[in-house]
Amino acid sequence: MSKKETFGLFIKERRLLRQISLRKFAEQLDISPVYLCNMEKNRNPAPNDDILTRMAGLLLLTETETELLYDLAAKSKSTPTVSKDLPEYIMDRDIVRIALRTAKDVDATDEEWQEFISNLEARRRKVQEEIE
Repeated sequence: MSKKETFGLFIKERRLLRQISLRKFAEQLDISPVYLCNMEKNRNPAPNDDILTRMAGLLLLTETETELLYDLAAKSKSTPTVSKDLPEYIMDRDIVRIALRTAKDVDATDEEWQEFISNLEARRRKVQEEIE
């Protein structure tokens, strides 16, 4: 996200890339064009999870783009929320909640988080190599 990307700007740009009119996209999502327009102009927060999932499918988003969609949607809400693909993972694993709370308590730095992410990415690459 080089510029200040918002949920509304993200979905509008992806919709236009797919050459889908606002009215057609709203119809496909079973929402009003006015509601969609207000989302794209950041006047309304992101919609419910069902509509978000349909948006990702209709816009043919990659996994990375879908994760960004969920993150931007969560940030658009007036009350703090977590991206839609994370709550179940967090709540199903005690260790994840402990890790997040510990990181919060010590105010983990970006560098510390990046080291953690790098370790997991190295593990993912190793698993991919074993599969291939």
